Amino acid sequence: MQIQSKLPDVGVTIFTIMSKLANDHNAINLSQGFPDFDVHPDLLALVDKFMRSGHNQYAPMQGVQALRERIAEKVRDLYHADYDPESEITLTSGATEALFAAISAVVHRGDEVIILEPAFDSYVPVIKLNGGIPVYVEYKFPDYRIDWNDVRKVLSSKTRLIILNSPNNPTGAVFTDTDISELKTILQDTDVLILSDEVYEHIIFDGLRHESVSRHPELVERSFVISSFGKTYHTTGWKIGYCLAPVPLSKEFQRVHQFLTFASNTPIQYAYAQFMKNKDIYLNLSAFYQQKRDKFLSLIKNSRFKALPCRGTYFQMLDYSAISDESDVAFSKRLTIENGVASIPPSVFYHGQVDHKVLRFCFAKKDETLEKAAERLCKI
Repeated sequence: MQIQSKLPDVGVTIFTIMSKLANDHNAINLSQGFPDFDVHPDLLALVDKFMRSGHNQYAPMQGVQALRERIAEKVRDLYHADYDPESEITLTSGATEALFAAISAVVHRGDEVIILEPAFDSYVPVIKLNGGIPVYVEYKFPDYRIDWNDVRKVLSSKTRLIILNSPNNPTGAVFTDTDISELKTILQDTDVLILSDEVYEHIIFDGLRHESVSRHPELVERSFVISSFGKTYHTTGWKIGYCLAPVPLSKEFQRVHQFLTFASNTPIQYAYAQFMKNKDIYLNLSAFYQQKRDKFLSLIKNSRFKALPCRGTYFQMLDYSAISDESDVAFSKRLTIENGVASIPPSVFYHGQVDHKVLRFCFAKKDETLEKAAERLCKI
């Protein structure tokens, strides 16, 4: 049977490859971005409660009303933005589904979409599936900042959408108020839409403020804002995300969403809605992960790796140029096989496989996991 692939250049993701390599060689897996510690017992108890009380059938297409109301309350408290839970908030089966639905809702054949690289690997395939054309702008290495003049240069009459990601995976970079001001200026006289991937919104360090697009009314009117509960509550396998968007964008988003997954896990949505009443959990998450970051950096300070600034997410970029001149893909595989620590080579997040001789390590791990991994890294 001859099948003409819609994504002929897409293979198995690097996350699958590195996790399998870690399993095959009994390595410590600091590659995929998931915690190895337990979910809060109260949240587990709530899921059990709502399962046992009969909340096991389809949720509404837009999501459980109580959870949409909690999300609206949180966004209002943190970002002073008013989203109507009836018409401007949609629950999805993870942020990845939300990204797919948002891009599919507005990108047509021949539309250009600006991508800031390195970029999460789900963006480009969805753009291509919808006939869109990715247009790339690179963060400046090694501090991973955006030169907005580079964005101006690629902006055209064909530009339909710009995809933002702050805090950024894989770099840990975050947008500042200056970045947002530049963005406003660039888009002021255009019809360009924004897709803002903010799944790490509650993981930001060193007293910095998360510059959500939701803070800015002139950006809200043209924006899909995507977030997720998986990163916030250590529940990446539960796959519940959400999209905030004004009514015209939400209507188009829901047209796709209703035929993509229609509805997401019902008892888990009810559990999140009740658990969100404890606001300290997400308000204290930055401090929790900053302690993890600082511990990991302290443990590897005598290694030959050089840490790059990490201002958000639970990923740390380490420069290995003093150790090897191998490609990041080759070195990450050798590090897994010979030294027993798995990481992610960031060149895979660039369309041109840009290689700065750095690796991405996940520090969302138990202290003993970080200690064992650091011991191995320090022996190199």
